[in-house]
Amino acid sequence: MQKEAKARIKIDGLLVKAGWRFFDCPEGKANITVEKGMKIENLGDNFEKTKHGIADYILLDDREFPICILEAKSEDKNPLVGKEQARNYTKNQNARYIILSNGNIHYFWDRLSSNPTCISYFPTLDSLESREKFNPDSQRLIQEDVREDYIVLTQNPLCEFTHD
Repeated sequence: MQKEAKARIKIDGLLVKAGWRFFDCPEGKANITVEKGMKIENLGDNFEKTKHGIADYILLDDREFPICILEAKSEDKNPLVGKEQARNYTKNQNARYIILSNGNIHYFWDRLSSNPTCISYFPTLDSLESREKFNPDSQRLIQEDVREDYIVLTQNPLCEFTHD
């Protein structure tokens, strides 16, 4: 239990550093809910008799809707062991993002479009909201004309290059 408490102390600090708030303050209302019980449909083999689960942290947007679930594990566990548990929590809360952490190793996961990716710091609310707004045009990407100078042109669009 001590290893989990140490992990939570580290996680709490990382959340605050990223601008999340446990309490109302002049910067804004609290946007973290800790250990909120919720009904879980199916947590898999390890949790088949569980009717309720507890999300370690629920990160809220400015409208107080869940935007991210953070599943904490003890320092001696790989955070990825909580992947399926966290996936079910996000479905239940209608959240898109997941952070898996043991206080030392952290993964960020956009449940709708990717696999967990190792991160060194926690995302801010602004970065999560920006991700939600990003919607690439797949047709434009398919039709993009890629030539020798593509990287130069896309990295510095003020450069004027002409094609032969």
